[in-house]
Amino acid sequence: MNQKELNEIRRHLSLKRCGIHKIYGCFVSSGKEIISDFQTSFGLMSEFEAEKYLSLLKKTLSGTLGKNLLDLSFSTQQVVDSPEHKRLSALRNTQLEEPSARAAFFQSVIASLSLGDTPYLILLAHDAYDVPHRGGDDELQADASDQVFSYLLCAICPVKEEKPELAYAPGDKVFRTRGISQIISPPELGFLFPTFDQRTANLYHALFYTKHEEEIHQDFIDEIFHTGPLLSAAQQRETFQHALTVSLNETCSYDVIQGVHEQFRERIAQHKESRDPEPLDLSIREVGAILQESGVPKAQIEAFEETCIQQFGENAALSPSNLIDSKRFQVASPQLKISIDPESSSFIEARILHGRKYLLVPVTDEVEVNGIPIHFPEEEPC
Repeated sequence: MNQKELNEIRRHLSLKRCGIHKIYGCFVSSGKEIISDFQTSFGLMSEFEAEKYLSLLKKTLSGTLGKNLLDLSFSTQQVVDSPEHKRLSALRNTQLEEPSARAAFFQSVIASLSLGDTPYLILLAHDAYDVPHRGGDDELQADASDQVFSYLLCAICPVKEEKPELAYAPGDKVFRTRGISQIISPPELGFLFPTFDQRTANLYHALFYTKHEEEIHQDFIDEIFHTGPLLSAAQQRETFQHALTVSLNETCSYDVIQGVHEQFRERIAQHKESRDPEPLDLSIREVGAILQESGVPKAQIEAFEETCIQQFGENAALSPSNLIDSKRFQVASPQLKISIDPESSSFIEARILHGRKYLLVPVTDEVEVNGIPIHFPEEEPC
């Protein structure tokens, strides 16, 4: 899914537009025991409750593609005949109304997921989106629909206890201790199945959501989707940095790293300005070309590409925004840490003077030390 398709589904998920009829839930204790298994009619809820449930489900479509939102791809064999795809398809095809299919899914989640000492709520909903035709002017025409997008949304939300508090009791006209309340928190993870690609259902993909991009809940993914290991955005950056370090060796200079950072940053900025809904990806060979432009010898580039193929896969699509922090440029050693505006990173020089390593940082504006403006001594005559 691209950003445009994701936004379309998000806009559809409102009380007036969506076609959700029931919400199904399973409340699970921290000891993996089912406390409650319930279903409730969406139409019979108060508007406040309906908005709250819908907000929790919609949250699983938030965040950034490639970071919080990860594309999971099923193989052809999985789609044809695999227990994980059959389980998801059964839920979708029965619109969640088959109790045995729901029970099997809940048990699979419980077996594969733990949120520590925190109990959690599994929420499931089925929706049917009457996909409007998109005209040549890119406007949606609701009265010209020719297909229905049938899909599942799952949100897994921690349930936390509020501490007892004094609250006003109107009947007694005094403040009394309010009982412990169990409050649903925003989802920690969830998914959309199938995805909405080219504005139609793609049974070969699911969109997985994680609240924290560094935590992808691999055990859950293995059990529910069985699509193989994933690297979080943080792991992708660490793997990329490791590949540069071990492959470039002595050619891994300040100028090279600064040049790679600048090239990535420029591509991220250009992609943002273009408003292209497709995520920005680079192949391993394209990253190798960037290294070549930065002056890295061919042998080191080939070593880097081989390392990346081993770690990411031969046909990996690398997201520059996952590999660098485009808004920050930091130089650090055990003795110091300098944060620089990325646009000014090219002004720094890494030099060896009189046998010692130096970072030369030109400054044109006022300099402060612990908040106190300082003056530089007069330049000594040569």
